[in-house]
Amino acid sequence: MTKNKNHEDGACLTEEEIMSFYRKKMPQVVEKIIASCSESRCNSHVDYEPIPSKDSVVKIIDKFFEVIYPGFFNPEKLDPVNLKYHVGQSVTQLYAMLSEQVISSIRHDCLRYNLTCRECIEAGYDISLKILEEIPALRDVLESDVKASFDGDPAARSYDEVIFSYPGIYAITIYRVAHLLYQHKVPLLPRIMTEYAHGQTGIDIHPGAKIGERFVIDHGTGVVIGETTTIGKDVRIYQGVTLGALSLPKGAGDKYRGQKRHPDIEDEVIIYSGATILGEKARIGARSVIGGNVWLTEPVPPDTRVLMEKPRLIYKKGTDSPE
Repeated sequence: MTKNKNHEDGACLTEEEIMSFYRKKMPQVVEKIIASCSESRCNSHVDYEPIPSKDSVVKIIDKFFEVIYPGFFNPEKLDPVNLKYHVGQSVTQLYAMLSEQVISSIRHDCLRYNLTCRECIEAGYDISLKILEEIPALRDVLESDVKASFDGDPAARSYDEVIFSYPGIYAITIYRVAHLLYQHKVPLLPRIMTEYAHGQTGIDIHPGAKIGERFVIDHGTGVVIGETTTIGKDVRIYQGVTLGALSLPKGAGDKYRGQKRHPDIEDEVIIYSGATILGEKARIGARSVIGGNVWLTEPVPPDTRVLMEKPRLIYKKGTDSPE
């Protein structure tokens, strides 16, 4: 750096003078960054039409929780007298927030990928209304999930505890909302929702997976459920379980996109921690139990227990490190 001529030799420059020297370099840095922001690049979105907002999606998730679990996540107290007013207000706000993001998602795909016009605005309002109409049925399914979590966990003290604090219920709730949007072919939003849940809980459920009632994820950290997985009713899985795809070759995105790649889990199956079940051939029959750390790529008949052979443990006296 060139010494400031207004100072004697050896004198310190002030912080403002140092900052000014470097700030003068900002215009050329900005120009280089702008030059790299091309619409043809996959990591740029420079357009007059807005792209969906992740912050808005998080607010939508919070609003869904207010409506699905009334009284639990509302900022105000709910009672039988004000229930109609507050729920009406929450649903109206949710509709406005959701329809705005659905419209942006559909329009983004249409314009960026030159798709046939889907009448974005009308489609966004229509899909959002249909999603809200499905909330009563969605609440019934989630109630079955909450009860199954409570009934199968001696550590649970109440339904309230399960709803407030269980990461499995949090991730399943977001998944079930995202799955409705996925079924209506809304781009971007479903995956943003489930990846937000993934970041919050460590539970990664693709919105395309099909999951039956009374589903339980116990503990949950490290659970992965792939896009084309199907899961029946009364299934319980533990932490670290992967329901994934087999290794795919380079460039598999275009070749295998939309094809069946993940396992099928039938009714009343239990899968213990660390189990890995991969590929479309791995169908786990009803009422089977998959033990911890098992690796499966083939089908399992109904009413079967699959266990790892008991490992041989080595015990040594003293403090020497193991060989």
